[in-house]
Amino acid sequence: MTDSQLIREIKDGNVQAYSELMRRYQRKILAFIHHMLKGAGLDLLAEDLCSETFYKAYRSLHSFREGDASFSTWLYTIARNTVLSELRKQKSGNVSLDESGLVPLAPPEAAPEQRLLQQERMNLVREAINRLPEKQRSALILREYDQLDYQEIAAVLGQSVSAVKSLLFRARASVKSQLEPYFNPSYVEYEEMKAR
Repeated sequence: MTDSQLIREIKDGNVQAYSELMRRYQRKILAFIHHMLKGAGLDLLAEDLCSETFYKAYRSLHSFREGDASFSTWLYTIARNTVLSELRKQKSGNVSLDESGLVPLAPPEAAPEQRLLQQERMNLVREAINRLPEKQRSALILREYDQLDYQEIAAVLGQSVSAVKSLLFRARASVKSQLEPYFNPSYVEYEEMKAR
């Protein structure tokens, strides 16, 4: 069944259809919320906000109009607004990202040194993304990790497609410049020579 068919079923009173929609999107929405929270150790909060997102979506489903946006875009928008509302309540802004896989871990059969290096790289990427302004971070996460297209991201963020492209360009440039000292050997050698 497509999302549209499930939505029609839900509007006709079939609660089981909503369970199917939740099953389809729960992992993606939970991962998105984790990234938005930037939060190691915030698993319970992320799960609560995910539940709240689905509750709000269920309550507001009667107002969802397919012509305006896809269901997934609408759901991501609700998730984003729910997280931002929570962050405003807590006035918190400096928590680190969860281990939920921004960068894939080295395979288990890899040498311990390789796994450690991969873990360090993952931490560097997380920290670089954490330092981005909220809209840049959201755009980057939605594009690179949730693989939404520009129009979907624009709908979630309430921006134009060109603004989303600009946000992504600036986010990638910022992450690249933050990580260059760690991944570009000539830069590291140059900095070491300067320090002498």
